[in-house]
Amino acid sequence: MILGGMGPVDLLHSNAAKLFAAGYALFSGIVFIGVAGLILAPLFHRVLHRFHLELEEFDDPRRDD
Repeated sequence: MILGGMGPVDLLHSNAAKLFAAGYALFSGIVFIGVAGLILAPLFHRVLHRFHLELEEFDDPRRDD
């Protein structure tokens, strides 16, 4: 919940507040992982190309075997 910007939370007394806090924590965690993946995907792709690691090297149409 701190990751989502909610900060330290006092005791939640109603069920609606508890459900909101749980949903908000899950949502912000999933959004954080998704955005981190989108930001790191091009970097990871560049590393694969840098080390010439082909994911499917036998299906490359540019190869003439």
